[in-house]
Amino acid sequence: MIKKVQIIALALLATAACKDGEKKSDAFGNFEATETIVSSESSGKLLEMKVKEGMELAQGQTIALIDTTELFLKKKQTEAQLASTETKRQNVSSQIGVLKEQKKNIQINLDRVTKMFAEKSATQQQFDDISGQANVVDRQITNTNTQFQLIASEAEVVKRQLDLLNEQLSKCRITSPIKGTVLETYMETGELATPGKAILKMADMSNLELKVYVSGAQLPNVKLGNEVKVLIDAGVKEMQTRQGKVTWISAESEFTPKIIQTKEERVKLMYAVKILVPNDGTLKIGMPGEVVF
Repeated sequence: MIKKVQIIALALLATAACKDGEKKSDAFGNFEATETIVSSESSGKLLEMKVKEGMELAQGQTIALIDTTELFLKKKQTEAQLASTETKRQNVSSQIGVLKEQKKNIQINLDRVTKMFAEKSATQQQFDDISGQANVVDRQITNTNTQFQLIASEAEVVKRQLDLLNEQLSKCRITSPIKGTVLETYMETGELATPGKAILKMADMSNLELKVYVSGAQLPNVKLGNEVKVLIDAGVKEMQTRQGKVTWISAESEFTPKIIQTKEERVKLMYAVKILVPNDGTLKIGMPGEVVF
């Protein structure tokens, strides 16, 4: 009986020794993710909301469509203006062509009269008349070319208006800026969207950050890029182990004044540290976690 009691006592001491030898966590915190708010860049009725909370979205995937009727009609009107300026340009080009042909014919007569005038076979009046006709046509060509340039400038303005409308139309198709999970939606089909109005909130859940706090005494042992052990709850008394990497260390403490006089006070400072942890779907935003450096 005495021997049995001794064995039990030794077993309890061994168990206690094992517990005392277990590595305790160095810091505690909660998991976070970089959240992205997707907002509307255009005004109009939301024709279709294509996503729901919890959906996984690829980058560039369509989230929602905004009514484009008004912008579409403006685009058609602008395209008609552009076609009108093109017609004007063609008319002016034709006028310039006619004037150049007239100038060609006048030049032939001018060369002939000039030769005759040199030979005393034509009068000064005849030479002046044909020279005047050539000058008039030259001025007409110059004026018409000016009109051509004005029309070309007008067409360029209309093209830029068309580019603007196309850009506005593209913003009526709201797409996902990142690959991630829809955390929360703020609008439904039929509601009115306005520039800057939030459509939904999403985050990339493939990697979460565990934000913990360490004391000034622990800080020298924490380095950027260090691989650390992350512990999460797996049950009432069990823990799961994950690998993480230190990606950020706060440059300033968050809980004590910046001006500390003694070393004893300095070691009480707490510094925020972020640890990137791959997520297989188990980790959730706000979930508690522990870390062993």
